[in-house]
Amino acid sequence: MARRLSMEVGALSDIGCVRESNEDAYGLAPELNLFLVSDGMGGLAFGEVASRLAVDTVLDNCRRANTGGTFPHNGEATQGVSEVSNRLASAVRAANETVHRAAVENGAGQQMGATVVAVQFSGEIMSLAHVGDSRAYRLRAGALEQLTQDHSFVAEQMRRGRMTPHEAGCSTLQNILVRALGIEPAVEVDVSEELFMEGDTVLLCSDGLTRELSDMQIAAVLSENADVQKTAGRLVDLAKQAGGGDNITALVLRHAPRSAGAFAWIRKWFRSDA
Repeated sequence: MARRLSMEVGALSDIGCVRESNEDAYGLAPELNLFLVSDGMGGLAFGEVASRLAVDTVLDNCRRANTGGTFPHNGEATQGVSEVSNRLASAVRAANETVHRAAVENGAGQQMGATVVAVQFSGEIMSLAHVGDSRAYRLRAGALEQLTQDHSFVAEQMRRGRMTPHEAGCSTLQNILVRALGIEPAVEVDVSEELFMEGDTVLLCSDGLTRELSDMQIAAVLSENADVQKTAGRLVDLAKQAGGGDNITALVLRHAPRSAGAFAWIRKWFRSDA
């Protein structure tokens, strides 16, 4: 079994100010030190189904892999990262297959898909796997760092020097993804490892947050060192005040001080205003 870390967890998902339904979903599995956010896409109820399938499949696969028995990898293992990271990436590939199968069965085709950003902690190592434009950030000593690269058209144009950050921010093509769960039978998963040290704060969020708030605004809220649930709520509220053009999800993880006690403790909420 995974050893729980001393961590504070706050999460909130909100429908926003424009959408008629909430296609975001998040998952908390503190017994595995596993947390994730997914943003669904598709007409009718397809987006809601896709994001929920993605979250549930990742959680289920990681729980089964944690039982101690042999559990085959889904896809090729990534060299240079731990078994925990490879299991997480494997679970995300399984989620892709699940969403793709559901899309075929429902006749949704490429209208049904989802993003995912997932982290799992083993000691001070944070395994990170993601597909799409939901993001992971880490705040350390007041400095905010984006740990994921968006799999979107405008992000690729920026990386190639064909679009400035200002042009990307004003582009009407921001919602076009070049990689997402469920669109094809197989998907490439970005997997990496980062340090998660005492005092660090990690944010997982959907693009409904990052399209409304700048990195500077996000860093300012995370630096307030408030209760993590209040921090998640503050981020969502600010995004709604800025327009709330999409569903908004914020999942905040803070490495608790060692003085919090020898046993790990988790503060968690499962509130959704959708």
